[in-house]
Amino acid sequence: MYTVLRELADSWFMLMMFLFFIGVIIFAFRPGTKESYDRLRNLPLQDDDVLAKDISGEK
Repeated sequence: MYTVLRELADSWFMLMMFLFFIGVIIFAFRPGTKESYDRLRNLPLQDDDVLAKDISGEK
């Protein structure tokens, strides 16, 4: 009984992981996300001038 359940769990888990992987790929490359990814990519650099003023002591 254990071996049957083990084989069933292995095959179904592999199928679920494959479907999850395909879902993540589709989600990441869906149309219309370029603008939001560009905005997120530039987020660390957005307030760079404010940080430079704070470090130099200018207020």
